[in-house]
Amino acid sequence: MIHRFGLRVYYEDTDLAGIVYYANYLKYIERARSEWVRALGIDQVAMKADGVVFAVRRVEADYLAPARLDDLLDVETGVERMSAARLVLRQDVKRGQDLLFSALVTIVCIGAAGAPLRLPAVIRRSGC
Repeated sequence: MIHRFGLRVYYEDTDLAGIVYYANYLKYIERARSEWVRALGIDQVAMKADGVVFAVRRVEADYLAPARLDDLLDVETGVERMSAARLVLRQDVKRGQDLLFSALVTIVCIGAAGAPLRLPAVIRRSGC
């Protein structure tokens, strides 16, 4: 299942050349992951209260073409692979059919002391 999250590029997102500053793509995919988790019915505030949080372990990113001021973008999030303790997502940022940015993001769960934990059962059961 692919989750889609739409956004618009604002002036604050761009650099002096008028294109989206490279680090902002990481913000875009973070927002999309948060919405994906919400769509799965997972309450991250409740998770944190229970001492469990998601953490990004690794990002492998490819910048393919620039996005510009006022562009309408879609972030597509899908599961590449999953184990009991690790989730690898593919996240693509597109303008229409044009792929601008693609990332493989490895997500883990950690406890309050920073020790690794199993992914929430709702994610493991869903097979996403």
